[in-house]
Amino acid sequence: MRLSHIASLMLLGVTLFSCKTHRNSLTYFEDIIPVDSVVMPAGKYNLRIVPDDKLLITVQSSTPEVALLYNSATPNYSSVSSVPSLPTYIVNSNGDIKFPELGEIHVAGLTTMEIADKIRGLVSKFIKDPRVDVQLINFRVSVVGEVNTPREIAVDRERFSVIDALAAAGDLTPYGDRERLVLFRETDGKLEKHTINLNSSEILTSPYFYLKQNDVLYVVPNNIIQDNSRVNQNNSYKLQVLSTLVGTASVIASLIIALTLR
Repeated sequence: MRLSHIASLMLLGVTLFSCKTHRNSLTYFEDIIPVDSVVMPAGKYNLRIVPDDKLLITVQSSTPEVALLYNSATPNYSSVSSVPSLPTYIVNSNGDIKFPELGEIHVAGLTTMEIADKIRGLVSKFIKDPRVDVQLINFRVSVVGEVNTPREIAVDRERFSVIDALAAAGDLTPYGDRERLVLFRETDGKLEKHTINLNSSEILTSPYFYLKQNDVLYVVPNNIIQDNSRVNQNNSYKLQVLSTLVGTASVIASLIIALTLR
């Protein structure tokens, strides 16, 4: 009985010794939140097309039958009906698309507006008053780590910020490190890593405030959850050692009692 009491007291001591108090700020943009009003320059942002992007391009004019020639990018038909699929184009590894009647057009490095202007200039030689619309339709980003709903997000607009992504993922948990978010971005075939500090308003004018296609935003666990994880592992190990010691002590005590009674 005494051994059990000793074991319980030892375990309680280990637990109390392992507990620590940490400060974890849950406020975004700590340097401007207390200010009544502030004006900051908007960060420059242009979403530019890269290989493997998928574009929806439509051409319209006052002569629809002529414009139809430029709206037949894919011969595929819907499995539900006989209506042709929308004209979509996948940018190849050279940064080109193959456009009907015009052949290959280089689009990598351009914005959707610049691509529309380029195609409009080319087709205006053949049709009157063309109207060209270009949309990026496979804009996706991923948010993982200490957020409430880690997920891949299908983005339906070209301006999509870090804050938009966090909102779509249910915001950070209390254990997310707001000073050390990590953004992974592929640029020219190379993977880049950038650190984002949500406690500083500098992110609002940073080139990484607006996300690009295929970006991955990782919310790093803060020191509280990392320390708790280490404490739990240490406690588990200490409990195993303590259990072994108690078991060994019990065996020794039993042997001593048995020898004494003889």
